[in-house]
Amino acid sequence: MAIATFKDLCIDTTDLQRSEQFWSQALGLQRIHRDGNSWLAGPTANHTIWINEVPEPRTAKNRVHLDVLTRSLDELTALGATVVEHYERWTIMTDPEGQEFCAFVVPDRPELTFKDLVVDSNDPERIATWWHGVFGGVLGHHPNNPWWWLDEIPGAVFESMDFVEVPEPKTVKNRVHWDVSADSIEPLIDAGAVLLRPKGGDIGWHVMADPDGNEFCAFTP
Repeated sequence: MAIATFKDLCIDTTDLQRSEQFWSQALGLQRIHRDGNSWLAGPTANHTIWINEVPEPRTAKNRVHLDVLTRSLDELTALGATVVEHYERWTIMTDPEGQEFCAFVVPDRPELTFKDLVVDSNDPERIATWWHGVFGGVLGHHPNNPWWWLDEIPGAVFESMDFVEVPEPKTVKNRVHWDVSADSIEPLIDAGAVLLRPKGGDIGWHVMADPDGNEFCAFTP
């Protein structure tokens, strides 16, 4: 039984305006500015992406990144992206701030282009199984590669959440994270999540981390 649902996504940046402009166009979302706040919006609340301005610059490869659909790589480079490395099915690129993402070229791409959410891990089976216990959905894996995924996540606005094996450990706070909605944080803690900062004061959510140390925010009634 799921103990939380996907709520929305957050991307850290040191240049709010530039990142908002890039990601709104790259993902087909609308920039909203209201009451001193700004975010990217789509057809449902779950399409929301918060672009958070932070003081610390990017210092390491993104451990969480987005996969996006595009008609051509030129479409993204015109927005300020940079090509890093080509693969058979996708191309690693960076946004104007240097944050990695992967582009999948599809001539008939949809208006909304968020394809997958990808998470690096030293043990992808373990952490994919953990998030399956949190979200539900359908757990799958590649028979010949250490690659696990979750499909059909309730509330998710992307095709799948992919967990891929990497050799390097997590060393810095993730610059991309997701938010969840839950009735209570106790089931998350009982499952193995860590409470980093409780709700209260200037924040209306709980800052938590999964067993791999990936930060996420839990919104409770």
